[in-house]
Amino acid sequence: MDIFEELKKYNVSRETYEKLQKFIALLIEWNEKMNLVSKNSLADVWIRHVLDSAQLVDYIPVNAKQIVDIGSGSGFPGVILAVMLQDIKPQASITLVESITKKSVYLNDVKQKLGLNSVCVVNDRVENAVFKSVDLITARAVASMDVLCGYAKKIGDKNTEMLLLKGKSFSEEDELARRHWQYETDIFENKYSNDGVVVKVRNIRIKR
Repeated sequence: MDIFEELKKYNVSRETYEKLQKFIALLIEWNEKMNLVSKNSLADVWIRHVLDSAQLVDYIPVNAKQIVDIGSGSGFPGVILAVMLQDIKPQASITLVESITKKSVYLNDVKQKLGLNSVCVVNDRVENAVFKSVDLITARAVASMDVLCGYAKKIGDKNTEMLLLKGKSFSEEDELARRHWQYETDIFENKYSNDGVVVKVRNIRIKR
C-alpha cells in the first residue's frame, strides 16, 4: 500500500505527511524509553496506528471545535487528528488527556517538536479534568462503552458526541452499556482492521 496515496483520501498534504513521518520517528525514539506501543506493531505502524486513527477525520462533526482525546498515551488517535486538522479544520483545538506522567512528557515533546499549537496536554485522570465545553470525545482502546459514557456525561453536555475506535467485543460492550445509558450510534466498518468498527455516539443520557 502506498501510504501517502492512502492518506490523500483524507486531504493530507505532502507537508502534513512529512509531519506524520516526524511523529513516527519520535514515537520510535520514545518507545525505547517506555512502552507506548508494542514493538511488534511498529513494523506495521502506518496501517495499524496511523491510518487506523486517520479514518476518524471523515466522521468528525462539521461544527466540532473543542475535541478531547481520552487516554492519549502513544498519541493515537489524538496526535494524528491534531496534525491532520491543522490543514483541514484549523479552528479545532484538541486536548490530550493522559493520566501517566511520563507519557504526558512524551506528548508535550511531540507537541513542541511538531508545532501543534492547537493541542493542550492534560496530565490527569479524565474524571478529574474540567473543561469549559466539549464538542467531541475521541478514544481508542481506552475503556468500555459504559465507562466512556460516564466520562462523556462528566465532561460534556447533551450535545457532546463521541467518536470511538472499537474492536470485536463492541457488541458486548454496547449491550452492557445500554443497561445504564441511552444513546444513538452510527457504526462504520474499520477500513484498516478486519474485526474493528468506528462508532459515532450521540445524545448520551442516563437510562431512567
